[in-house]
Amino acid sequence: MPYDPVRQALADDEHLRLLTIGYYISAGISAAYSLLGIFYALMGGMMGLAISHSAVSAAARAGQSNDAAPQIIGGLFALVGVAIFLSLIAIAALKFYVARCLEQRKSRTFCFVIAILSCLGVPYGTVLGIFTILVLERPTVKRLFDANVFPPPSAPPFVPTVADSPAPPRV
Repeated sequence: MPYDPVRQALADDEHLRLLTIGYYISAGISAAYSLLGIFYALMGGMMGLAISHSAVSAAARAGQSNDAAPQIIGGLFALVGVAIFLSLIAIAALKFYVARCLEQRKSRTFCFVIAILSCLGVPYGTVLGIFTILVLERPTVKRLFDANVFPPPSAPPFVPTVADSPAPPRV
């Protein structure tokens, strides 16, 4: 089958459009999973409060001082939950930005790096990442992304000033 540039351009546009949709969906899923981090943090906070109240009442009954070690466990749970939330929100934001870059045909290297990182999200992220790598490595797609790179600004045109003009002839 002979190479048809029009057909290849249509295929490239369609594949980039499908990858864009895939990254929007993946960003939404990552953002939804980040809510589990908030739940985990709230669970840790509630556990810390429950442990502190039970430790205070047990210490009051026994007439001993309150030990802070059990209360730290709830704080650690909350800290892990916040870390999970922030990391998943960051991943969602990166995937959303990749979708925008694919849509606008810019930042090919950034899209390539995030595609490699999204391969860690088994199974959906792996499929999305591999297809992104395959599409971004096509020479025709490279040209699409290179067409959006603007050259650095050149020097402004030379405008002569009074000091640059030659002296008038003497008579």
